[in-house]
Amino acid sequence: MSAKFESVEDDAGKVTRYVRHANGGGFVSPGAIVAESAQIGPMTYVEHGAVIGAGCRIGHGSWVDREAKIGTRTVIGDGVRIGRATVIGNRANIGSHSRIGSGVLIGHGMHLHSDTTIPDGGQKLHGVQAAAPPKSRAHRRPNRGMAA
Repeated sequence: MSAKFESVEDDAGKVTRYVRHANGGGFVSPGAIVAESAQIGPMTYVEHGAVIGAGCRIGHGSWVDREAKIGTRTVIGDGVRIGRATVIGNRANIGSHSRIGSGVLIGHGMHLHSDTTIPDGGQKLHGVQAAAPPKSRAHRRPNRGMAA
């Protein structure tokens, strides 16, 4: 059985051919290695040279650039951009709409909240990358003494 290619034209007019991944329907470049058990969301692109491990889930509309490597059982949210030659360890969790630069190293088990940005060459090896807590007032009950 031969693969059915779909052609996609970018803004500059360059046409690239992709294969739809059987598990999720995302676009996978013929030069990428994606485990069969990985789920690649619709309208997600995995570029040439990228490696996606077993049991990974990549959400809708994400983009994995060339030569990026994503470990096993990693979860990547919707609308995430993974830069060129970035390495993400096993069982990591990248929140939706995050921007991970090129050449970034993210350790095993790391959890990055939604809208996280890591610049080119950055590293997150331990702990949780927490978003700043929202500023809000604590709700207080008025002090009216003891109820009768």
